[in-house]
Amino acid sequence: MDIAALSMGLSQMKISQSAGLAVMKMAMNQATGESTDILELLDANSKMLELSVNPIVGSHFDASV
Repeated sequence: MDIAALSMGLSQMKISQSAGLAVMKMAMNQATGESTDILELLDANSKMLELSVNPIVGSHFDASV
């Protein structure tokens, strides 16, 4: 058994695994950012939808003391 070849193979496997992990972390970070953006968009759309259903309710407030 060639020790040098075995060592090189294990080193290449470790590098490949590290690169795969780095790509996976980048994909997870991107997915997290996109899901945050989607949630913010949905929140804004729900407020706009609420105003479109009852545009008068809550739009004016008269206060006199």
